[in-house]
Amino acid sequence: MMEVLHCTVNNKPVEVGIDPRESLADTLRERLGLTSVKKGCEVGECGACTVLVDGVAIDSCIYLSVWAQGKTILTVEGLQNENGELTPLQKAFVEEAAIQCGFCTPGIIMSAVEIVGSGKRYTRDELRKLISGHLCRCTGYENILNAVERAVDEAHKFVGKA
Repeated sequence: MMEVLHCTVNNKPVEVGIDPRESLADTLRERLGLTSVKKGCEVGECGACTVLVDGVAIDSCIYLSVWAQGKTILTVEGLQNENGELTPLQKAFVEEAAIQCGFCTPGIIMSAVEIVGSGKRYTRDELRKLISGHLCRCTGYENILNAVERAVDEAHKFVGKA
């Protein structure tokens, strides 16, 4: 039995048929072609499938698509502007060499979007804890942490100039 999911994905209204037992990760990847959403463990442990739902980072592999009814979903594909330019957060990942194989990167970036968007300052240890739900097989954690810390710092410098 199919249901129709009405939501907003990457700032665009979406209407898509789904199986009520389907994970949001499956809907985003298979039905909407948003391949930044990775399927790693499929039990909510690795963070590769992280997306924002109404501004909150969630593991989309254990989040049913039916729960997204009427909600706003953001994936990495929704971060770039019309010109295709990277966001300051994405640029920080490139500049800090926080990308190795790239499998974990989209999920970590989405968690970092939530972290930066909070407007809070964090210690390095707090940031380490905030990204601890992500597994990086290439052990790039220090560079990832550097990139998130840089993005938070840059966001605060920008806010301070406003």
